Amino acid sequence: MTYIGRRGLLAGAAGVIAAAAGSPARAAESARGAEAAQPAAAQPAAAAARRPGVRRKAAPEFRGMWIASVENVDWPSAPGLGAAEQRDELSSLFDAAVANRLNAVFLQVRPTADAMWPGAREPWSQWLTGRQGADPGWDPLGTAVADAHARGLELHAWFNPYRVANNHTDPTRLASSHPARRNPGWTVPYGGKLYYNPGLPEVRAFVQEAMLDAVSRYALDGVHWDDYFYPYPVAGEYFDDDDAYARHGSGFATRADWRRSNIDALVREMSEKVRSVRPSARFGISPFAVWRNRDRDPLGSDTKSLATYDDLYADTRMWVREGWIDYVVPQAYWHIGHPTADYAKLVPWWAQTVAGTDVDLYIGEALYRCERDSATAAWRDPAELSRHLTLASRYAEVRGHAYFSAKQVAADPNGAMARVVADHYPTTVPPR
Repeated sequence: MTYIGRRGLLAGAAGVIAAAAGSPARAAESARGAEAAQPAAAQPAAAAARRPGVRRKAAPEFRGMWIASVENVDWPSAPGLGAAEQRDELSSLFDAAVANRLNAVFLQVRPTADAMWPGAREPWSQWLTGRQGADPGWDPLGTAVADAHARGLELHAWFNPYRVANNHTDPTRLASSHPARRNPGWTVPYGGKLYYNPGLPEVRAFVQEAMLDAVSRYALDGVHWDDYFYPYPVAGEYFDDDDAYARHGSGFATRADWRRSNIDALVREMSEKVRSVRPSARFGISPFAVWRNRDRDPLGSDTKSLATYDDLYADTRMWVREGWIDYVVPQAYWHIGHPTADYAKLVPWWAQTVAGTDVDLYIGEALYRCERDSATAAWRDPAELSRHLTLASRYAEVRGHAYFSAKQVAADPNGAMARVVADHYPTTVPPR
């Protein structure tokens, strides 16, 4: 397989990404307001306390996996299953994590501006029942927290801040109570999907409230975002935020600077609020692994790819250097020796980026690409992923790994996960 990002509907326009990375494209998808970032001296005490400094005492190795719910990628296996069957499937995935000596899961609980917990500010997720807003008859997030903790697993709630609809652009197809339907000026259609507009301060405030509702209710170990801020670029499409830019973009040299400021504000504010609402929970992000390419910025990586700074308006390096996040999980979904985005070059770049900060670095691993019939020879080799961990172990800054995704952890189609466990996980490691 030649796509770069996350499988199915999780990683954005893979054809565009693959082309930017200089590899052949398979046209598939896998599934940043308006003020400038405050200077350090003006930041609230909570954020300033998280600025780079002396590292914490080393924590246990992080061993995580993602459980994707959008489009029923991992769980539930299909919409409309009964509550008991949904819970059994989730328990089975937790058991697979334990069997593979993992100690944490990222569970996607707000995949498309919806919710997998009762009484939320947005409607029940369609991926549970097949109809957005329909009550599934149980509390998936509350149950997941309890069941994960009973197994010695951390539970990080995985939220998507701005994605509203994954396969259409029609607000009338949303549940009648949906905030995006009640506030039509909040959304932007793009690339066949519907998004909240990151350039509107009222949107930024709302999406934080929606996510913090869960943070306040449940004993979450972490709050997790992936790589979706401004959408992945789609050839021939225009993200129409002209009105928001006209109203809120004065003072910025370019629209790109304004967009990055919007996402910087979202990350900084959410960091402060998570620390306030649930101090024990950690806030982490799993970005596309290329911040900038070295040919555009000497601080960038030796890669030739789509980049979060330039294409998604996500200044991931600054979030680390400013200490706005507690951990970062770059999606390093390429094999060792990849011609334009080499795993062996990205890991040391990220190790150097977190060095001297208080941000933990975990590497996101493309277990989903480890298939017997992969078009890439490296991924057909069950030892490729194990070699990733061996390489990463040379860098003290790397504190663990996470695997995409749960379905492949459980099925292990070419034995790559078993090889990782045999070579690198001889014993269980408790969570933090």
